[in-house]
Amino acid sequence: MKTKMKILTALAMPAMLLAGTAQAQSGGTLAAVKERGRMVCGASQGTPGFGAPDDNGYWRGLDVETCRAVAVAVLGDMDAVDFVPLSGQQRIPALQTGEVDMLPRTMTWTLQRDANGINFTTPNYYEYTGFMMPKSLGISEVEGMTGATVCVQTGSTTELVVNDVSTKHDLDLSPVVFDNTSAARQAFFSGRCDALITDAGALASVRASMADNPDDYIIFPATPYADALTPAVRQGDDQWMDIVTWSIQALIAAENFGITQANVDEMLESDDPRIRRFLGTDPGNGAALGLSEDFAYQIVKALGNYGEVFERNVGMDSPLKLERGYNALYSDGGVMFPLAFQ
Repeated sequence: MKTKMKILTALAMPAMLLAGTAQAQSGGTLAAVKERGRMVCGASQGTPGFGAPDDNGYWRGLDVETCRAVAVAVLGDMDAVDFVPLSGQQRIPALQTGEVDMLPRTMTWTLQRDANGINFTTPNYYEYTGFMMPKSLGISEVEGMTGATVCVQTGSTTELVVNDVSTKHDLDLSPVVFDNTSAARQAFFSGRCDALITDAGALASVRASMADNPDDYIIFPATPYADALTPAVRQGDDQWMDIVTWSIQALIAAENFGITQANVDEMLESDDPRIRRFLGTDPGNGAALGLSEDFAYQIVKALGNYGEVFERNVGMDSPLKLERGYNALYSDGGVMFPLAFQ
């Protein structure tokens, strides 16, 4: 699988660079995507549950389906997408230069990233940064990590977190830095580092997919803070930013309305004005974005609502079996809050 992903990257990146140049000349991501007939999304280098190809090479995961939602809205086809695996160092430059149209790749929304050539849209996953360590070391909290070595990927916020945690708790942590995700993970499981740091959801994915015995490893918070993992687009294209934002919001709003993949056709007959506007029965929203009036209906018809996307990829219907936690709707104690489709 790793070999296939490397080949895909090598073949895709030059083509994506040409696409980015053409897009810059034509001036507008929406027009470029429609002319191409496909979207190009940055992807992780293999994080099952969030973004990874299955045994047949078909990309699956919560971040992947976020991208597919936009493809449905723009092209009417959730499979009209090419996924390009990117490391932490590659992902932002690839977006800035137009090699990818959208970056839904487990990336934390931070001030400095937001101010340097990219725009964040709307969070699709909230999570804390965590450490994973072998249970045999007998460590279950940050305060016990004095002198530990930590595998970390360069170009990620986790480099800063390791330094912050070490300084705050006087731990003298020793980062072992790698230029890609796969190398950091392999080094950890080979025993080169005492700990691996990344988003806790990604750690759960790594433990489930790479550990010989997942129960041999413990995951615990690196800090008391949660972060917003948020798909990003380039700065300077407001229409495209709006399209990506509201395509993701369509998943969240659908769950809030009680609209599912199974009942979305029935809901077309709703007499609730908000639901009618949301599904495009009453026009206006689609035209405002330059999309078909029923773009939200088409997204839910193809993918379901946010809760359905969450459960099959990382929730109780998946191997990761993660609780909704922060990612529940605000009405259920989480922080997922739908914006108004009006």
